[in-house]
Amino acid sequence: MKAVVYEQFGGAEKLRMADLPIPKPADNEVQIRIHYTSVNPVDWKIREGFLSGRLPYEFPLTPGWDAAGVVTAVGKNVKHLKEDDEVYAYCRKDTVHEGTYAEYICFDAEHVALKPKKCSFAEAAAMPLTALTSWQALFDIGQLKKGQICLIHAGAGGVGSFAIQLAKWAGAEVITTCSQENFDYVKKLGATLAIDYHKDDFSEVIKKKYPKGIDLVFEMIGGETMQKSARLLKKGGKIVGIVEKLDPDEAEKLGIESHYVFVRPNGEQLTEMAKLIDAKKIQSPFIEEMRLQDAASAQEKSKEGHTRGKIVLKVS
Repeated sequence: MKAVVYEQFGGAEKLRMADLPIPKPADNEVQIRIHYTSVNPVDWKIREGFLSGRLPYEFPLTPGWDAAGVVTAVGKNVKHLKEDDEVYAYCRKDTVHEGTYAEYICFDAEHVALKPKKCSFAEAAAMPLTALTSWQALFDIGQLKKGQICLIHAGAGGVGSFAIQLAKWAGAEVITTCSQENFDYVKKLGATLAIDYHKDDFSEVIKKKYPKGIDLVFEMIGGETMQKSARLLKKGGKIVGIVEKLDPDEAEKLGIESHYVFVRPNGEQLTEMAKLIDAKKIQSPFIEEMRLQDAASAQEKSKEGHTRGKIVLKVS
């Protein structure tokens, strides 16, 4: 099978096309012929070695954790999926080695879900990591409820695009930060207030509009942005980060909860997300399609940090 690989950490020039053996499913796995995968910031962060101390890895390494495709083989213990099922999944394994920038992957069937009927493979590939990150941050950890006020940073990005929609679906009032050119996009997704991070100090804008404070912050930038965001919360409010966690002493001083989320595979949550998509409660984010052979360019574009929605790679 065709796959993208690299043999050592470094820049995008380390990525190359290779021929690898087609993997065979274990008893609890399904084999997926991947039609599309997607590019996430974690892909280039792993490639550059930033997570080498946190995640076990093995070279040669194929990047990618998102997959949308068709089941082509089923392990003997798998009952709920069959060959030719159209599926999508967040395929993060314990060791970073076999990824989804490839024509095939085998993965634990428990965490593979039927793809939304109203999504193309390209649209479905944009969803697993970002949708699950949003769901787990907002609901599993953030316990977001109807009527609460939620600040979601980087609302036009892959994670933000889903987080805004899910928060709105839950009945929350949504504030987001993005560039002004994306205001129409994030408001269409469900944001009540969009703040231009190039021009305005988001914390000052929010303090004036919500002087009693807000309930939840979903933070994906870190540093000063996290510090300023934490001070906007009411007593008992929560800040959930995906880049770093607010210092526990600072959280205690402010009387808030600080959490960090590293998304985990979850087939049941993907099934719920597919139901929401098919019921037109939420939609796949804006996508930009590129070829698998252009993975290096796609990762460089992702690294620039100004992508609207998601970049997807056509595999087969």
